[in-house]
Amino acid sequence: ASAQVKSALLLAGMFADGPTRLTEPYLSRDHTERMLKTFGVKVARSGAAVRLQPVQGLDAPPLIEVPGDISSAAFWLVAASIIPGSRVRLLNVGLNPTRTGLVDVLRKMGANIAVDRQRGGEEPAADITVESASLAGATVDAEIIPRLIDEIPVLAVAALFARGRTTISGAEELRVKETDRLSAIASELTKLGARIEETADGLIIDGPQHLSFAAVRSHGDHRMAMALAVAGLAA
Repeated sequence: ASAQVKSALLLAGMFADGPTRLTEPYLSRDHTERMLKTFGVKVARSGAAVRLQPVQGLDAPPLIEVPGDISSAAFWLVAASIIPGSRVRLLNVGLNPTRTGLVDVLRKMGANIAVDRQRGGEEPAADITVESASLAGATVDAEIIPRLIDEIPVLAVAALFARGRTTISGAEELRVKETDRLSAIASELTKLGARIEETADGLIIDGPQHLSFAAVRSHGDHRMAMALAVAGLAA
């Protein structure tokens, strides 16, 4: 399930000779479908399938509001959760349900996350307040992976400070991101003293663990850099 591949096909389908129907193995991010509706494109979803009608042109909406990126907020959500005495408030964060997998998993782990001032629209948003909490391990499988694929590096950091085992599976797509994120997460956090088992499609992490300061590499990957910065804050 890839939002990028899906978006490319939908954009091409706008100018096809007939309707386009695309089915995903799991529901991926749907920002493109929502955006196309705003521009007057006829897009309809049924389960894991989306159907799009070709267009002659686009209708320009008077205003496009882009809320804050939850993938960027993810680092603050985890940092505040694992560093004792923390309280962070994040304003106007996008809460598109295809993107809130990390929030769901952190809450399942026992995170103290509150949402208020919710607003609707094609892209729902709200303010988020997160306070430090005692986390417990969780199982993260293939079904939810498309909703938090970019947050796996920082979720691995959270797992290091959670009681019990966290198992991440179905995340083989991470091997073909800006870097092989599964390998990079395991190797770089190990430098901080972490014990992580790398599998073909995920990670197994037993916690809580104690991290020490160390020099690490981002592998030229911004999400790795931020996840490692959060690990450093908690070390």
